[in-house]
Amino acid sequence: MRTLPLGSTGPQVSALGLGCMGMSALYGEADRAESVATIHAALEAGVTLLDTGDFYAMGHNEMLIGEALRTAPAGLREQALTSVKFGALRGPDGNWTGYDGRPAAVQNFAAYSLQRLGVDHIDVYRIARVDPDVPIEETVGAIAELVEKGYVKHIGLSEVGAETIRRAAATAPISDVQIEYSLISRGIEDRILPTTRELGIAITAYGVLSRGLISGHFTRDRQLAATDFRAFSPRFQGENLDHNLTLVEALRKIAEQKGVSVAQLAIAWVLSRGEDIVPLIGARTRERLSEALGALEVTLDDADLNAIEAAVPADSAAGERYPQAQMAHLDSER
Repeated sequence: MRTLPLGSTGPQVSALGLGCMGMSALYGEADRAESVATIHAALEAGVTLLDTGDFYAMGHNEMLIGEALRTAPAGLREQALTSVKFGALRGPDGNWTGYDGRPAAVQNFAAYSLQRLGVDHIDVYRIARVDPDVPIEETVGAIAELVEKGYVKHIGLSEVGAETIRRAAATAPISDVQIEYSLISRGIEDRILPTTRELGIAITAYGVLSRGLISGHFTRDRQLAATDFRAFSPRFQGENLDHNLTLVEALRKIAEQKGVSVAQLAIAWVLSRGEDIVPLIGARTRERLSEALGALEVTLDDADLNAIEAAVPADSAAGERYPQAQMAHLDSER
């Protein structure tokens, strides 16, 4: 698998990263043994970037990755790069209670993550959402102190707007911005992507299949558990879902003509947007991982890209990408 620099200041990473959140939380039950096997299979395939958050099932996801790294062959373990989000606060019932970007909290969160992951450093560290009560300069400055001490290698950002990116980059070198980007979530193209490109900052794109919505596998009659994020996500509700699945069927026709799956086509589209964009694939099983990796073999020419654009134009999705209460916390949407 080819590698590319994560921005002008970041590490060399694989062309695809593995987002591990779904192995622990928000998308229904997951099998722990299969999750560990999937992480091992990703490393064997050359995937180097493993993405997590300390609040994914309250540390469960970090411990899962720690187990996978501990049981992987030494060579694979050494090539793995950890990307960790922090700052989201949750109660014992799982409810979200806010964000904490204070310097003392940054130090505290990092200490726990290092222990759960079983590593001596975190490769990319970032606050999950901007704390509205703490200037981004203070939060980034605290991560920079961790870099100086060797506990963190690179500083990232998550779901931030263009002005916040500039302020953060003026404080310390920023490797990448992690943000949602897919065929039906293209909000970064107006201001955020031009800003990151100007500053030499990469994009790690999550939600490239829009939480399975444009994977080609989601059906109208699928029953979702109450703990599944999609059970209350606007794009998966009623008429919104009907409309969005119509877009998927239009995409399916193009995929069938090319002899690839809908998921592969959607991932390949994100890959086509530039080598400064690293898609995070949320595969929870080796089967889905194998399908996603197949996107690396898909070449899209101008005719393909025009057909995809016609089938799924920008802003054609129905519904916001998060419920309204969560949208209010996204600096990237302001």
